[in-house]
Amino acid sequence: MTNLPKLTPITSPWMHELMEEKTVLNELLEKYGSPINIHQVDTMEKNFNSYQSVFEEFGLKHKIFLARKANKTKGVVQKAYALGMGIDTASLREYTQCLEMGIEASELIITAAVKNRQLVEKAVHHGSLLILDNEDECDLVQTVAKDQNKKANIGFRVSGFFLNEKKLYSRFGFDLLDIDNFITANFIESDKYHLLEYKGLHFHINGYSIEERRFSLAQCLAFSQLLSKKGLKTEFIDIGGGILMNYLNNESEWDYFNQQLRKAIGEKTSEITYENQGLGLEAVGGVMHGELKTYPFWSPVSKGDSLREILSHKPHSNESLGEIAKNLQLEIRMEPGRSMLDQVGLTIAKVAYRKVDSKGNRLVGLEMNMTQMLSGSADFLLDPFVIYQTDEVEEPVEVYFTGAYCLERDVLLKRKIGLPKLPMVGDLVVFVNTAGYMMHFFESSAHLFPLATNLIWNRTTENGKISSTHFQNDENL
Repeated sequence: MTNLPKLTPITSPWMHELMEEKTVLNELLEKYGSPINIHQVDTMEKNFNSYQSVFEEFGLKHKIFLARKANKTKGVVQKAYALGMGIDTASLREYTQCLEMGIEASELIITAAVKNRQLVEKAVHHGSLLILDNEDECDLVQTVAKDQNKKANIGFRVSGFFLNEKKLYSRFGFDLLDIDNFITANFIESDKYHLLEYKGLHFHINGYSIEERRFSLAQCLAFSQLLSKKGLKTEFIDIGGGILMNYLNNESEWDYFNQQLRKAIGEKTSEITYENQGLGLEAVGGVMHGELKTYPFWSPVSKGDSLREILSHKPHSNESLGEIAKNLQLEIRMEPGRSMLDQVGLTIAKVAYRKVDSKGNRLVGLEMNMTQMLSGSADFLLDPFVIYQTDEVEEPVEVYFTGAYCLERDVLLKRKIGLPKLPMVGDLVVFVNTAGYMMHFFESSAHLFPLATNLIWNRTTENGKISSTHFQNDENL
């Protein structure tokens, strides 16, 4: 094998079971085209229980909402609802589709960054909770509620929290220093928004810091007590999403990759990324600048353990945040997306060609494009799997996987990948754990390429055999 850093992903038995079924996968790609996304939604139950058990440990009233924006499929929504979760929707279409699927309006919340009148009208009509971000949204919801002659359920998104005397920036929400005066003037001392029924507080924290979420929750708890003294009852505090999860098997591999990336950028070893990209890092005059702009694919705490670290924090006394919330009889809500979809999906693409570029790099072109496995992360730092159609033994190779867009930057993984042998045209490449924010979030159909088909695998077998008939097109659910 090559000496490139490995990043071995955590995988589930269902993934390996499926990857053994070469004939079935070839049939699916022949029928639906390349790439395809395959989902095993039963895996969501383990993720749900990871959070549920922590809330029960603290004796907290709670509600978990799936962040629908993380994945487009109806299958994950149906499974979340069956588990007892609510759904966090971020657009009119997401909200409408959930209603059409038979999900109760009371189980839906709307956190959309932009709420147009049609979305607000539908939410107010059905009585779903709207998380409001600014005064203009308050005006719009008040107007719609007046037109419909009914009250609207609302919560306030709050931002501008303080951590060690530094203010955390977010473009979302009412500033913490301003919202008290705003609520006092418009909800307590006047009836300007008399049709807006205040229910609770919500925050969105960029990134994945546990410490920032601790301080934000602590400040929301304190603010809820201030509102209570003014006669305004807070029913819930929603801590949003961004809860850490772990993608990788081995911390030492993660550390070694980071070390080798820095050496490569500093030209102390051969490049390990396409065009020696630093993924947020840059060497200037021999000095390293910047920071890795990828998801923290290795994390020592994950899912429920992350939530426990937030709720266990003791800000000022012997009481933890969880205990304070319980004593205040507050419901704690959260909106996991990525972590609720851990181990739920994979993306499979067919090899279209192999070539050597003008720099001597081996490129393996796949029948997919960069938007079909793309998030805000500078790279998806998991080793893919290759399903070879033949068993011929060849020499190990180092390759870059490239996509179908007419763009120089359509390189599917920026990282150079070491393989036991060069894939042939028609071989399959499998990217695992892509269900959360990877396969759908930036997906586009430029060049008039169709979007990838999403399949739901129910894992039923006949005589112990897997058949292509066991995979259902999500559009038909």
